[in-house]
Amino acid sequence: MKWRGRRGSRNIEDRRRMGGGAAVGGVGGLGLLAIVVIGYLLGIDVTPLLDGAGPDRISTQGTTEITAADEEAAQFVSVTLADTEEIWTAVFTEQLGGDYVPPILVLYKGVTQSPCGSASGATGPFYCPSDRKVYLDTDFFVTMERDLGAGGDFAAAYVVAHEVAHHVQDELGILGEANRYRAQVGAAESNAVSVRIELQTDCFSGIWARRADEAFGSLEHDDIREALNAARQIGDDRLQRSAGRVPQPHTFTHGTSDQRQRWFARGYETGALDACDTFSAQRL
Repeated sequence: MKWRGRRGSRNIEDRRRMGGGAAVGGVGGLGLLAIVVIGYLLGIDVTPLLDGAGPDRISTQGTTEITAADEEAAQFVSVTLADTEEIWTAVFTEQLGGDYVPPILVLYKGVTQSPCGSASGATGPFYCPSDRKVYLDTDFFVTMERDLGAGGDFAAAYVVAHEVAHHVQDELGILGEANRYRAQVGAAESNAVSVRIELQTDCFSGIWARRADEAFGSLEHDDIREALNAARQIGDDRLQRSAGRVPQPHTFTHGTSDQRQRWFARGYETGALDACDTFSAQRL
């Protein structure tokens, strides 16, 4: 992805130097890694599991050190966010005849707070409808490449675009309506609606990828393959198998690997919002 030297976004709230806590101990080695990685990708706060890790748990507090790698990742996120702002402004104008109001992206390192709960390495990137902000610890990009086999700068851009796409849903009134319905039904049906929410954001991410290449010429060889690989690696079925479990569709919240790849590709191929109506789709 061609991003260096390009315009960054002003809609960044940088909390990385505010300090935070980290915890080590109790659940160790591969067990701790498995808990954190599953939490990252399923959007589940596994902090309670880590909090009960045992008496050898060590807490650390203090000023957070920002490395050169952290700064480069922040610049990358800023450029990617700026791209989403331009693309969605254009899409809203052309396809809806309306205005797009972009979100604020909160950069943090370690732990921070949001109206939707504590943000940490256990929660991973997420969009909070309560304050209309995206929360992101750029260390997640390292986890993607090292532990999930989803490396590459465009795979990282896909993560940013996916969370911004939740804000797009919020702007369109889709997210609020879907979450109100989820609050009124049982767990299995709520999960099924969650899958449709997430697959639609994958489709919106595909629209962003297509339009970004058309507007900025930013895509390079294999970039789309990187995004599709990331979508495959974080499918619910693949994550459950990686955790040593038999996939249980009624517990899926984001969709299978095939579904996530297919809906991203649909958005990329069509570039159209109405092609991303997962809620009316007979087949996901």
